[in-house]
Amino acid sequence: MRAVLWDMDGTLVDSEKLWDIAMHALYARSGAVLTPEVRESTVGGSAETVMRIVYDDLGLDPDPAAMAESADWLHDYTGELFEQGLPWRPGAKEMLDGLTSAGVPMALVTNTRRGLTERALKSIGSHYFTVSVCGDEVDRAKPAPDPYLRAAHLLGVPVEHCLAVEDSVTGTASAEAAGCPVLVIPNDVEVPVGARRRHAETLGALDVSDLRAIHAELAAVTDVRSA
Repeated sequence: MRAVLWDMDGTLVDSEKLWDIAMHALYARSGAVLTPEVRESTVGGSAETVMRIVYDDLGLDPDPAAMAESADWLHDYTGELFEQGLPWRPGAKEMLDGLTSAGVPMALVTNTRRGLTERALKSIGSHYFTVSVCGDEVDRAKPAPDPYLRAAHLLGVPVEHCLAVEDSVTGTASAEAAGCPVLVIPNDVEVPVGARRRHAETLGALDVSDLRAIHAELAAVTDVRSA
């Protein structure tokens, strides 16, 4: 394990709760109610993906300009909530501090737009990350592998030597498609088990040596399959 690639929303910070508030407010603008099922389907998605789901659910004409305006409104609303402070997920800050002390490079890999990510980084601390990759900076956002491939490239570390930490189905699929072993810390959405992923209830029960062991175990699974 030469680097750790972090998802942001729901993994490092409990911002999904704030996205919940913003999504319900977006639906209220149309006089509609957001169902738990639709909300779950949007978790971890890019702005474009979320808007396609919302407009389809509301039966609205998928006009690109209207969808872009809705996405902008949603991100502005969420940004105002972010400015009030982001609650850490259990053990997340301690793990960032531990990896920093151990000299392990880290990247932030998120489907969130750059503007909103920068607002979040004011709360999280941009000093933890050598690089960050946002959903609006790649050709294809998660679940495509592009964000993780770009992060590994910017770090100069082969993707198989990186450990991704994720909380969603979308993000886990992205990391795996890039060839990256994944530590899954589920938040509100259940993530299926898989050979290239290890689940843990909380980062609070782990330390840097545990991450190294998890990466080594998952890398060994890949090596056996390749043999």
